Amino acid sequence: MCGIVAYLGGRRCEPILIEGLKRLEYRGYDSAGLAVLSPKGLRIERAVGRVANLEDKLERLGGLDGALGMAHTRWATHGGVTEANAHPHRDDRSGICLVHNGIIENYAALRTYLEEKGHKFHSETDTEVLAMLVGELYEGDLEHAVQAALREVTGAYAICVICEKEPGVLVCARKGSPLIVGVGSGEYVVASDPSAIVAHTTQAVTLDDYNVVKITREGFRSSTIHDVDVTPKVMQLELDLEQIELGSYSHFMQKEIFEQPKALRNTLRGRVDLDEGKVVLGGLSNFGKDLVRARRVLLTGQGTALHAAMIGRYLMEDVGKVPATAEYASEFRYRNPLIEEGTVVVAVSQSGETADTLAALTEAKDRGALALGVVNVVGSTISRETDAGVYLRVGPEIGVASTKAFTGQVMVLTLISMFLGRRRSLSGERGQMLIEELQKLPDKIERVLEQDRTIRRVTERYIERNNWLFLGRGYNYPVAMEGALKLKEISYIHAEGMPAAEMKHGPIALIDQGMPAVFVANKGPQYEKVMSNIAEVRARGGHVIAVATEGDEHIKTVAQDVLYVPDCPDCLSPILTVVPLQLMAYHAAVLRGHDVDKPRNLAKSVTVE
Repeated sequence: MCGIVAYLGGRRCEPILIEGLKRLEYRGYDSAGLAVLSPKGLRIERAVGRVANLEDKLERLGGLDGALGMAHTRWATHGGVTEANAHPHRDDRSGICLVHNGIIENYAALRTYLEEKGHKFHSETDTEVLAMLVGELYEGDLEHAVQAALREVTGAYAICVICEKEPGVLVCARKGSPLIVGVGSGEYVVASDPSAIVAHTTQAVTLDDYNVVKITREGFRSSTIHDVDVTPKVMQLELDLEQIELGSYSHFMQKEIFEQPKALRNTLRGRVDLDEGKVVLGGLSNFGKDLVRARRVLLTGQGTALHAAMIGRYLMEDVGKVPATAEYASEFRYRNPLIEEGTVVVAVSQSGETADTLAALTEAKDRGALALGVVNVVGSTISRETDAGVYLRVGPEIGVASTKAFTGQVMVLTLISMFLGRRRSLSGERGQMLIEELQKLPDKIERVLEQDRTIRRVTERYIERNNWLFLGRGYNYPVAMEGALKLKEISYIHAEGMPAAEMKHGPIALIDQGMPAVFVANKGPQYEKVMSNIAEVRARGGHVIAVATEGDEHIKTVAQDVLYVPDCPDCLSPILTVVPLQLMAYHAAVLRGHDVDKPRNLAKSVTVE
């Protein structure tokens, strides 16, 4: 959620900041703003709505000159969607200006304290409180004022701060919300996401929690909020412009659905040994013995990542031969969980910054669990806080509705399960078979994608219906939940995903004439049970859309519409069966005229609880 871009260097910063904001539009926001420090002083401009509105406003004003500035896209938390609540915010005395991602939990107490000191507020935001606090503590050194202010703050933050009295200084800090400093030749670009930096440099410093960075044209200094020097960690961004450009596609979600074959080939590359029937995961190599001794695996995530974790639970027990559970990260940390010796916690997150998942991970680690991460973003907080982990390698995901990250997560959880299983009781013969089938999946996904036009036509038949059911069993029960989530996220159609057998324990009352019921009905151990559930829906007038295995002609006698996927082992089927559901959701959103990549009220990465 929200986006930060800041620049200090020798170029005019306004176009760089606007370009950066456009790169961050996918994160979800409702207003935008920009501050530039020029020889004539501090200028702040803000606008409600899209970055284009801010750009139009700046054009009417003739633009802003200056080589130091910062910009922000806001997703409303404290206060409504108004220009007064949009960032940047400034103090009322010292010419200090600030942008902020996160939530200041003790802002109300701080605001009362500052009002008693005579400060006058103009917004409802927690961010203006922080700007005022920095101003209250400012004594001629912006870096020290920021450090002092953050020592008084409770909550999460990623901030950039400038001051009229120090025109060559940019100060940044973070706790619990991502922020990176791109290091160029005589210039610096700071952002909450690498996509806003990569056009200017591929060298970046990732800030850890409680880090503060003071940047000037001559260089930068890293410290803690207690003014203890920190050695910066410079990394190479594994990102290029082509990956974050739309190319010939209409939307990023569409692009990312069609990128899945290539993405999964990258996920597999170098990680399987067919001759030995085993998986090679360098990120777990030092923990093989610990994993063999594991008594329980606890997988946790939110949203799409939780659905992948639920599939991971089946994989851990079926392939890895270890007891497993999958839990909402947001619930886990608040219920005094029992973490016994031999527990392995697996945190699943596309961004590696999901606040609830990170909090659950920390709770489990504090109770003695071995912590593994399954994330996409190299250098993200979860990747740094875990004991070990496996990256997805699927490339940047721009669309808010996750697609290739989901299949990448399921693929990685399959590999981890096989890594465990071969050290426990998975035979070499079955290991070889699974590896052969894994390597075939990208080609099989391409066959599913060839049905894109058919899937659009099927979706079009039901586009006016406002209530859908998604049903599956076993490995494909979480796929049904993911299909329903995708449809809700971007088309705003109400949908429920559930185990097919659960339907007759209440939800069957919802079925009326023509209601769409999407069944994941591929050939597997529970195929006959699913067919029985289909008959129950048909008997009550529901219309069945079935995702079935190629060659299944019988399904056509009970379903109004059939979408086929190639045959594969049941434990690998979610990677195929989810693809028609992704395309169905995409086409539903397009047919309803919605902004596919920027669905209302949603953010790509939820970095606050």
